[in-house]
Amino acid sequence: MDELKSTPLHDLHVALGAKMVPFAGYEMPVQYPMGVMKEHLHCRAACGLFDVSHMGQVFLRPHSGDVADAALALERLVPVDVVGLKPGRQRYAMFTNEDSGLLDDLMVATCAWDTGLFLVVNAACKEGDIAHLKAHVSDLCAVEVIEDRALIALQGPEAEAALERLVPGVADMRFMDSRAFGDLWISRSGYTGEDGYEISLPAADAEAFARQLLDMDAVEPIGLGARDSLRLEAGLCLYGHDIDAGTTPAEAALLWAIQKVRRADGARAGGFPGADRILSQIATGPARLRVGLRPEGRAPMREGVVLFDATEGGAEVGRVTSGGFGPTVGGPVAMGYVGTQNAKAGTTLYGEVRGKRLPVLVTALPFVKQSYKR
Repeated sequence: MDELKSTPLHDLHVALGAKMVPFAGYEMPVQYPMGVMKEHLHCRAACGLFDVSHMGQVFLRPHSGDVADAALALERLVPVDVVGLKPGRQRYAMFTNEDSGLLDDLMVATCAWDTGLFLVVNAACKEGDIAHLKAHVSDLCAVEVIEDRALIALQGPEAEAALERLVPGVADMRFMDSRAFGDLWISRSGYTGEDGYEISLPAADAEAFARQLLDMDAVEPIGLGARDSLRLEAGLCLYGHDIDAGTTPAEAALLWAIQKVRRADGARAGGFPGADRILSQIATGPARLRVGLRPEGRAPMREGVVLFDATEGGAEVGRVTSGGFGPTVGGPVAMGYVGTQNAKAGTTLYGEVRGKRLPVLVTALPFVKQSYKR
């Protein structure tokens, strides 16, 4: 078994009493003494600090020095508009494969502080993503993996006030802005549905900076457990669960991320792996769709629960991909895939739990309204 890696904040997690668990090859905090439920609610009410240093940070640096060349190179691999991304802005993107599936989802920023593109990729996929990039864009770009920086997220309604105390000027940022403040590379983004920031900073400075934030009454450390329940309530996908190499963007309800310029009849239509099928599904719709699910009662429906269209007999119509208790909602929430004919909000389906079929209502996403500062 490979030895687990540690993030630059590992010693701080231990000092704070975190329960540490293996995650994507790293030893990570799943919860602190406050507990998952209280951590979740604190983030929704005030401000939570997350260590996301296990994620991959990468520069695409164009050989020509022209960032447009890096954008064109990346558009070979993603179905989104990178060329049109303005300086100092960030965009959600997806690596697709030749079968139109999702190899990973990622963030792409035009670095106002650098002549390149800054990418943040998922921890479990980063080695494959980096190899994928090197295989396909090296003619136009150097692929530089950033090893000496930490990545933290500050999320919640009091995140702006907390970070502004340490980094004056961040309050002026809007959702998906990306700016440098000295050695801090900050985007106004995150994965909880709350307003907040993600901050890349030198690894050597990470613990001191995190402690300054945690010294504020509004800020508490948040582990992977609450991170998962927060993103689930916000209707956000977890790679390897809600999306994977066998899931298309249309099936995953991610077509909002594919701009008109990359669609059929757009100025740069297609040109990415799996384009023919993806563009066809945009036009005609997929056979299945990711939906929100609200189980009746208090018992959560976890990943893998099979969905049927009747209490007995009937047909198997889908499967749960993420599920748990939603502390803000006050009950169980889930996401999964169902046939398009069963995807309308208000449809009642039945999840089979321990041999018994329980009712679950197809529901619009997100479960909790997102509160980004636009």
